[in-house]
Amino acid sequence: MTDTVTALFDQVVPAQAPFSTLVRAGQTIRIEDLEGCQAVDTLFYRADDLTERYSAQDTLREQGAAYVTTGTRVMSSEGRVMLTVTADSCGRHDTSAGACSCESNTVRFGHATKYLHACRENFAIEVAKYGLSKRDIVPNINFFMNVPIEQDGGLAIVDGVSSPGDYVELRAEMDVICVISNCPQINNPCNGFNPTPIRVTVREG
Repeated sequence: MTDTVTALFDQVVPAQAPFSTLVRAGQTIRIEDLEGCQAVDTLFYRADDLTERYSAQDTLREQGAAYVTTGTRVMSSEGRVMLTVTADSCGRHDTSAGACSCESNTVRFGHATKYLHACRENFAIEVAKYGLSKRDIVPNINFFMNVPIEQDGGLAIVDGVSSPGDYVELRAEMDVICVISNCPQINNPCNGFNPTPIRVTVREG
């Protein structure tokens, strides 16, 4: 995909903000990390049946790998392909560590962080626009988030590997609603302790 192709949709999502958009089958969505080291928590729902949504388990099982990157088929809870990753300048993306929440912040970082904004709250705000609730928030993809698997099988959240301008592109294989939390986390290095804006574009073909 080149920038000479006219975008159907082009928006900068502010730091820490929620966002969503419709992506039609055959269209490509591009998520760009404008300043680098910014985690982008992302969910997908089938546009005409919101009960069918992204499945981390099926996606991992389908590709037989721990990370999302070029060629990954993003699978739904019904075992169907929702999107295909067609380009990835970063190299890999997490789909195991989930989204931060007020509750997890409290457990990990202390009671003083309880009222800090978090991705789960961003998701709740955004999915409510489609008649959904917190019950409909499933384990998500963390684009640009660096979560290595340690020798003992544990997960670590460490400094990001994305540089300014890194991007991932996905072609929709069905009409989907893309829901994003531009991660507001400031207590671990997933955002370099400094959340920044991202850019989302949707193009044909």
